[in-house]
Amino acid sequence: MRLINKKLKWHDRVILGALPFIALVMTYATASYLRRIDNPADKLLPSLEAIGNAFWRMAFVPSPRTGDYLLWSDTLDSLWRLGTGMTISTLLALLFGIAIGFIPHIRSTLAPFIASISLIPPITILPILFIIFGLGEMSKVMLIVAGTAPIMIRSVTQAVLDIPREIIIKAETLGASVWQMITRIVIPTTLPQLITALRLGLVPAWIFLISAEAIASTSGLGYRIFLVRRYLAMDVILPYVLWITLLAFIIDRLLLYISKRIFRWHHLSGESL
Repeated sequence: MRLINKKLKWHDRVILGALPFIALVMTYATASYLRRIDNPADKLLPSLEAIGNAFWRMAFVPSPRTGDYLLWSDTLDSLWRLGTGMTISTLLALLFGIAIGFIPHIRSTLAPFIASISLIPPITILPILFIIFGLGEMSKVMLIVAGTAPIMIRSVTQAVLDIPREIIIKAETLGASVWQMITRIVIPTTLPQLITALRLGLVPAWIFLISAEAIASTSGLGYRIFLVRRYLAMDVILPYVLWITLLAFIIDRLLLYISKRIFRWHHLSGESL
């Protein structure tokens, strides 16, 4: 059997998937050890033990100043901002994506506009958002929306345009109205692509969230990272970075699981990443 046709068992996939992570940890541990030989107090590459102690302190030891468990309070604040922003972006993508993709007049009117604003680097409008919405929660949420909604709208629009034309013609022949075609054909067909767009949109959403929290915030994962950087506290920064990565991975896998459970027909053609 050729290598490209060989099917791996689940435990083989788990082992192979774990190898790069193990190699990364071993490489870091070796580099940290070599760097601390001459200077055991070096802060640039703290030991794995120091990283573990810092994570435990941030997660399970109350802050002397506020009494909060900082990791969990920062996580809740960041996830609230991320969830609010992505919920708004998802609703906008569903509404405008279907309208632009299915109705020619709306497509001619809005498609060039959406394509244009999707090319604007969202981080450049952050000062404008701060001026309009202030330094509170709304400006951070709106940065996520501005950075993800246009791309998600274009993705859903393309999914609508990819619906085979013969399906629409058959529905028209049977007397279906535009609203019936939207609710019974367009929405069910494009929902899997909407989840995919949401998964892809989460990547820039995390970037915008951390950037906004770093610039103007008093809580959140990004705020904490940029707060302790002045002390070169890599033993705190690295666990926070790993924690953000883990959260992003869990959310992504959860969305993929939901898509596979609800839209099994969409994943019959092959594996999904």
